Amino acid sequence: MNLLEILREPWPWYVAGPLIGLTVPILLIIGNKSFGISSSLRHICAACIPANISFFKYDWKKESWNLFFVLGIFFGGFIAAHFLSNPNPVEIAPELSEKLATYGITDHSGLVPAQLFSWESLLTLRGFIMIVVGGFLVGFGTRYAGGCTSGHAIMGLSNLQWPSLVATICFMIGGFVMALLILPYILSL
Repeated sequence: MNLLEILREPWPWYVAGPLIGLTVPILLIIGNKSFGISSSLRHICAACIPANISFFKYDWKKESWNLFFVLGIFFGGFIAAHFLSNPNPVEIAPELSEKLATYGITDHSGLVPAQLFSWESLLTLRGFIMIVVGGFLVGFGTRYAGGCTSGHAIMGLSNLQWPSLVATICFMIGGFVMALLILPYILSL
């Protein structure tokens, strides 16, 4: 198996997890920086919005490293999606495939089902709830929790921060409730 084939396959958790986890000590050692993605949106707004809003009135230039970090994630994702993607359909368990087919979700050729995440589905009630309402809730929850899942679950837990443990537990409970109780209802719309 050559390097390109290895890069195209999903990496097991015991490889990908430690690599993600190593970003925490690297960021701390390099410059006492905290890992998190949601703060970059605040930095972008502070840089681009000339309004007199107190939340955006701070020296965002001190946090410009975070913008480059997120830009690297964006370009890394672009390179991976366009040059390193596996051309085969996403493999899912047969039981899940049968269950999704009952909701009309049969296209597993991309990273996400086209029946849920596309411009056409955005114009349906199900698509609007999944994309717009879901996006709003993620943004609201991130702000309410004082950080995103990566900031709390990766950086906060590694620093033994009590609020990050509470936030991560709430993220997990919310994910289970969504997947088991709410999502089936939304998919049936």
